[in-house]
Amino acid sequence: MAYDEKLADRIRESMKGKRGVIEKKMFGGVTFMLKDKMFCGIVKDELMIRLMENREEEALNNPHARPMDFTGRPMKGFVFVAPDGFKSKKALEAWIELGIEYVMKSPPKKRKK
Repeated sequence: MAYDEKLADRIRESMKGKRGVIEKKMFGGVTFMLKDKMFCGIVKDELMIRLMENREEEALNNPHARPMDFTGRPMKGFVFVAPDGFKSKKALEAWIELGIEYVMKSPPKKRKK
């Protein structure tokens, strides 16, 4: 199993009714995108969240969150959340909302010519 399918189903369920959300296979897992921007994903059994850089420190104060170090170096604006950090529906949705906040508040992606 490349990524936690049950977690993917939980994310899909919480995104029901949210227009424009798409899934893409990425990072050996799956990501969820809105307005052409990734807001969350799953790598193995961990939740990956894209967030505004000014929210990163706050997110990392959660004992279940750590910097995303997919490449061996921490990546700004991304965190990994261990399974204990999103056991409840409310906790999962709080993390997802941080990702959606990133999509809604960050500048539009530059289009390739």
